[in-house]
Amino acid sequence: MSVPLYEAKAELFRLLGHPVRIRVLELLQEGPMPVRELLAAIEVEPTGLSQHLAVLRRSELVTARRHGSTVVYALSGGDVAELLRAARQLLGAKLSGQRELLSELLQAETG
Repeated sequence: MSVPLYEAKAELFRLLGHPVRIRVLELLQEGPMPVRELLAAIEVEPTGLSQHLAVLRRSELVTARRHGSTVVYALSGGDVAELLRAARQLLGAKLSGQRELLSELLQAETG
């Protein structure tokens, strides 16, 4: 029995619902990165990062390649970067609306 599309989308957003996972995806937009560089850029314990990377790998949002003892992660495709861009646009619009509301409130207090 297949899962309805709306449930599959909800599961995707649930997977993305942790700041560490979002930060990993943002960093990987710049290109493939070894785990040690991800650790240096994100303040998280190695075991915590490993767990988040495993979730992202299982959900096929990232890929992992081993080069000797180094594991390098990369985005699985451009769609992930597009999703992050869309999130930034939505947040920008939301914050812009809040800024306008704050301006109106301040004008009402002084006017």
